[in-house]
Amino acid sequence: MDRVKLYRRRFIPDEKILLKDDFIVSLDEERLVTKWDVLTKRHDFTHGTSCYFLKRGWKISRFLDDRDELVYWYCDIIEPEFNPSDNSYILNDLLIDVIIYPDGRVEVVDIDEAALALKDNIISEELVIKALERLDSLLRVIYSGNFESYGRYAEV
Repeated sequence: MDRVKLYRRRFIPDEKILLKDDFIVSLDEERLVTKWDVLTKRHDFTHGTSCYFLKRGWKISRFLDDRDELVYWYCDIIEPEFNPSDNSYILNDLLIDVIIYPDGRVEVVDIDEAALALKDNIISEELVIKALERLDSLLRVIYSGNFESYGRYAEV
């Protein structure tokens, strides 16, 4: 079988990028785990690891600096699509994100982008509803103190 191809699809800005340099650590029907370097040079982090929870619609990433120290956890709400004809995943970013800082602070971001995308017919009502439901389930895990049991999958 050909190597699995990964694409990141964003709605704002509208783009679909082949993640050609991401290294797939593991893949099964529940989870896809990757290691990656930043696509564009940054001063705050240089690389990381991610676990896509394919059935839950979350991507939990560890953003690391050049000393391999945690900068923060970044959690994307996603809608994964598998295309068997070319053995690829399109990982649709549903705009709403959660950042968890090393000190335990939690920040929900980009809800305004989801509202704008819905208002401008960039994203469907169905996807925004999925995003909000998935955000709720992720926040319940975080606030219950069980995030570590999911975050550990991205610690590769």
